[in-house]
Amino acid sequence: MAARGRWRSWSSSAALLLAACSGGGETSDAAPLPRIAVTISGSAGTHRFNVEPARSSAEQARGLMFRTRIADDGGMLFAPYPPGGGAPREASFWMKDTPSPLDIVFIRADHTIARIAENTTPFSETPIPSGEPVSAVLELRGGRAAELGIAEGDKVAWWGN
Repeated sequence: MAARGRWRSWSSSAALLLAACSGGGETSDAAPLPRIAVTISGSAGTHRFNVEPARSSAEQARGLMFRTRIADDGGMLFAPYPPGGGAPREASFWMKDTPSPLDIVFIRADHTIARIAENTTPFSETPIPSGEPVSAVLELRGGRAAELGIAEGDKVAWWGN
């Protein structure tokens, strides 16, 4: 993640701290990754996003840090989470080195939204926990989830490389 922050994955034995951020159409020193389609469907309708995938440990560590603009339909999808695969686990993100507020959408293995951390505070080092094991995390421009009526329990799907 560039303009967003860093994430921490809690394992049974130790906490692993890695950098992570979200965006889409942002400005950054790093070249953006190829985009994939993400849809979120719920009582407020279906919403489409065109996001950067972060699959590997290196991509999830770099994320979209330092990006200052996030497109309305942009963001970053951390999938699989954890990057090496395996069973879902609790996640914790932070906003260190992230100048733009984000909505952090924690996604269960069944592709439903477990929790949305809305309008996270730029540059904050306060942990933002998933609250339960997750298998993916989606970062959107801060405030976007509320604007679109995206809520916990909504279904998330993605396609592409």
